[in-house]
Amino acid sequence: MNSMSNLQLELLRIYGNGVSEENLREIKTILAKYFADKATEAMDEVWEEKNLTEQDMIDWTNEHNRAENRP
Repeated sequence: MNSMSNLQLELLRIYGNGVSEENLREIKTILAKYFADKATEAMDEVWEEKNLTEQDMIDWTNEHNRAENRP
């Protein structure tokens, strides 16, 4: 059985009695931005560690497109 994460448990404690739909939308937006920012920070670290360039990204994009077009 999967147990809930610490984040899920905390949100249940805070919002156990429900919130308005407007507040729920705002909370979802805040959480989405938080996790998007964390993902961006992680990618920036990888980018710097590996000394990647814009051309690397273009090359990867082209590799993906070639793979999709294979028979």
